Amino acid sequence: MTLLLNWSERLKDVLPDLIELRRHLHSHPELSGHEYQTAALVAGEMRRLGWEVREGVGRTGVVAELGVSDERPLVGLRVDMDALPVEERTGLEYASTQEGVMHACGHDLHTCIGIGVARLLSGEDSLQAGVRLLFQPAEELAEGARWMRQDGATDGLEAIFGVHAFPALPVGSIGVKSGSLTAAAGELQIEVIGEGGHGARPHQSVDAIWIASRVVTGLQEAITRRLDALNPVVVSFGKIQGGKAFNVIADRVLLVGTVRCLDSSLHDRLPAWIEETVCSICSSFGAEAVVRYRCIAPPVYNDPELTSLLERSAAQELGADCVLKLEKPSLGAEDFAELLQDVRGTMFRLGVATDKGCAPLHSGRFAPDEGCIDVGIRVLTATLISWMNERG
Repeated sequence: MTLLLNWSERLKDVLPDLIELRRHLHSHPELSGHEYQTAALVAGEMRRLGWEVREGVGRTGVVAELGVSDERPLVGLRVDMDALPVEERTGLEYASTQEGVMHACGHDLHTCIGIGVARLLSGEDSLQAGVRLLFQPAEELAEGARWMRQDGATDGLEAIFGVHAFPALPVGSIGVKSGSLTAAAGELQIEVIGEGGHGARPHQSVDAIWIASRVVTGLQEAITRRLDALNPVVVSFGKIQGGKAFNVIADRVLLVGTVRCLDSSLHDRLPAWIEETVCSICSSFGAEAVVRYRCIAPPVYNDPELTSLLERSAAQELGADCVLKLEKPSLGAEDFAELLQDVRGTMFRLGVATDKGCAPLHSGRFAPDEGCIDVGIRVLTATLISWMNERG
């Protein structure tokens, strides 16, 4: 089976429409779990292309299938759709029209790449496997993949591929990594419970603010001395809340933060270890602690065989010098990992930086080079076809 008939010409024909579509999505971003208009647009596009479409999969997600039957293998592609509560500061003509909401993580690009792949595959009458596209909501909450999985979006898949924009790489290139790609992540809440009193007589109280500060520093110190340094753990607090008046010793303080870890077995042990450590610190100063831990996402583990397949396919499309091997994983989280609980898969990094660079993800100045849409479509379509050829 040849790769795709009239590959270059067909892609050249569809790119202007896809760029226009991406700018529309960028101008009309929707927050996690509220991707109603985005999902309706995606569903309409996929039906127009002849794909079988199911809406409301994982609440606001869309699943589209082509050539699926019980007798054929089934491969998947996941792209995400949601935006962030970020005020856009790019100054682009097609900047967000929604105050305080922006596609600051490239999910508008991902959605258009998925539709672009669908456009190329829909013109093929000799596909050797079924294809399922997952247009996922709520990745930024690390909830959408779990919602879609619960609704059966991964049922029957033999492999799944994913993509994410990566400002550290120039447009025209991609980054690949076998094994660990992203970290396991959790949300940590610690309530320090002391005893209030007059600010002039702290010895008659149990100062929750002072003890909370000891918790923050004590956890960091304990990580360096009680955990294996070769398995990095990061605990960062992003919110602290407590106290009622300038001259009153606070009786309660709430700390909220995130925990990141590359080793899944260690991550499983961290909630109990953190609770033990925090309670020990608090009790030594006469306070109590309530510790709550919520797992956000497991680590993304890129299947070596599928990663090698993607790397070879990308090298044929882009040239080997444009396919870069990433040496280190990221401590960022990605709920693509949730889908990997059911099926082997791999995700690659898509270069989006212009010759002047690119602001980081989640920045109000994030302005990727739209040339990455072409690259993403080519790499993913070539990879899906290669998988079909090898599987067939």
